[in-house]
Amino acid sequence: MPHAHITTWVLGAILFFVALSMYKGGNQKGAKITHMILRVFYLLILATGFIMLFSLSKISLLYVLKAAVGLWIIAIMEFLLMKTGKREPRKVLWIQLIIAFILVLLLGFSLPLGFDWF
Repeated sequence: MPHAHITTWVLGAILFFVALSMYKGGNQKGAKITHMILRVFYLLILATGFIMLFSLSKISLLYVLKAAVGLWIIAIMEFLLMKTGKREPRKVLWIQLIIAFILVLLLGFSLPLGFDWF
């Protein structure tokens, strides 16, 4: 299941940047279509993440924190796309996204279910 989860969030990140560039380029119709496909990937990311979380025999607080930060990342990505489409300022959201992404990677790679890089 970790491979399915990683695949969905990598594809979600690619779709996020494609939709972001389309919004910036003025291609509203293509951006909206890509944005809707990205929302399906949000659901797949959530489904695979929760399946992994609830398949653990012992759920620790760090796994719950990682899930909460993952939800935070999805919310920030959604807000960034909406604000980019409306041409509103988004500097604070980018800072939040970077901080949350670093935090979720540190948690994900340091927990036993992740890779042992640290």
